[in-house]
Amino acid sequence: MSAPAPSPLAIVDAEPLPRQDEVLTPAALAFVAELHRRFTPRRDELLARRAERRAEIARTSTLDFLPETAAIRADDSWKVAPAPAALNDRRVEITGPTDRKMTINALNSGARVWLADFEDASAPTWENVVLGQLNLMDAYNRSIDFTDPRSGKAYALKPAGELATVVTRPRGWHLDERHLRLDGTPVPGALVDFGLYFFHNAQRLIDLGKGPYFYLPKTESHLEARLWNDIFVFAQDELGIPQGTVRATVLIETITAAYEMEEILYELRDHASGLNAGRWDYLFSIVKNFRDGGAKFVLPDRNAVTMTAPFMRAYTELLVRTCHKRGAHAIGGMAAFIPSRRDAEVNKVAFEKVKADKDREAGDGFDGSWVAHPDLVPIAMASFDAVLGDKPNQKDRLREDVSVAAGDLIAIDTLDARPTFEGLRNAVAVGIRYIEAWLRGMGAVAIFNLMEDAATAEISRSQIWQWINAGVVFENGEHATAELARAVAAEELAAIRAEIGDEAFAAGQWQQAHDLLLQVSLDEDYADFLTLPAYERLR
Repeated sequence: MSAPAPSPLAIVDAEPLPRQDEVLTPAALAFVAELHRRFTPRRDELLARRAERRAEIARTSTLDFLPETAAIRADDSWKVAPAPAALNDRRVEITGPTDRKMTINALNSGARVWLADFEDASAPTWENVVLGQLNLMDAYNRSIDFTDPRSGKAYALKPAGELATVVTRPRGWHLDERHLRLDGTPVPGALVDFGLYFFHNAQRLIDLGKGPYFYLPKTESHLEARLWNDIFVFAQDELGIPQGTVRATVLIETITAAYEMEEILYELRDHASGLNAGRWDYLFSIVKNFRDGGAKFVLPDRNAVTMTAPFMRAYTELLVRTCHKRGAHAIGGMAAFIPSRRDAEVNKVAFEKVKADKDREAGDGFDGSWVAHPDLVPIAMASFDAVLGDKPNQKDRLREDVSVAAGDLIAIDTLDARPTFEGLRNAVAVGIRYIEAWLRGMGAVAIFNLMEDAATAEISRSQIWQWINAGVVFENGEHATAELARAVAAEELAAIRAEIGDEAFAAGQWQQAHDLLLQVSLDEDYADFLTLPAYERLR
């Protein structure tokens, strides 16, 4: 008697989308279902392990390099696989969601790489998840175009040789995709995003002289990197793709991962291409993990924590040294500024800051860096051109002068800044504005001349939570309390209503955003991720 056929994935509570059948083919869904059967149980175990590790940090208020993996760090003989030609020069990378206009603009931007984002720059509506995949498929077969309905401006791809290389970022391990279920259980969003993209595009990208390249977000340990590596091995075998074709760049955007950089590269060594320094999520992770560690872990206003802070220098310099020791690319952080069409002076000051930031990264040995807007590509390019010249990267700079002790990465109290009342007001203002847009399906949002994504809202609400629970007293004598946060949020909501008018206010999600920000900022039971309760409200 033959074994029963495995049950298929079910699409639930989802309005049909135009051309969705091109993405959600029976074969593609069967592939995602098999990923889910094989790997979701391990995902679940690793999420439970995160909670155990967080409890240990709460008990000890410290972290250290892992004694059980000391041999991997001490062994100088291993390296990651050589970079494929399409990823050898990554001096400027642009980031953004996979909507149709952004897909064309990012590929045309002049950046070497586009981070095509299904994660923090994309609210995971069913439309964004499915049509984002369709836009990438259309881009690879050059059938993509876009006409702006308001301006009438038409967008089309430049010649193939001028396009950025795509590195796709799936969702983090903590997020499920509620619209795809197997026997009633939702499939992890990471497996949906990876599986659909790999199934439809892996061979097509090889034919174009590139390959299926990924950014891996929110990684917290080398065991999570091992899971991804096993997924890559299975996926390549299943679809007849040569082993080692996949390349993954891991975002070191959690404090625990900062202590396991070498181990993460080791687990992915046949598929690794680099590490990236992600600033806002990294600070969010520090607050989340050390939230009960007392005054020495209290962060000041987010804009006061620059990359020159001693504990941030320790993090970035260790990242460069680790990558180059192992033959991997070190990719720097985000220049989030959005140029103003109206204020030349704002642009001048911001461009100078972006240049200084990118000059510092290039000088420190990074092989590339991120920008959020095409107008910043030439600025970042000039900084890296000045250091690299005709070389594709500077992996030959081993940075053996760098020595980082375990305590250096969490020496938050080396900062000279303190939380301010204006910092509280900014956290509330940015948090409400970002969450409101996210609830309407927008994950990348221009707020106060900066391109913000979900990591912005995470650091904003985490700082409100931390300052209240640490009993911070601001410079104006006011105490950080839940009552003060509510009063500031009410003022901000009233100011938004006055700014945009009653009709636009009623048409938006402003009250819901206000309520959700206060929920995740004030609840005694700290939510691991803002996007978990937010996803329940996303339609």
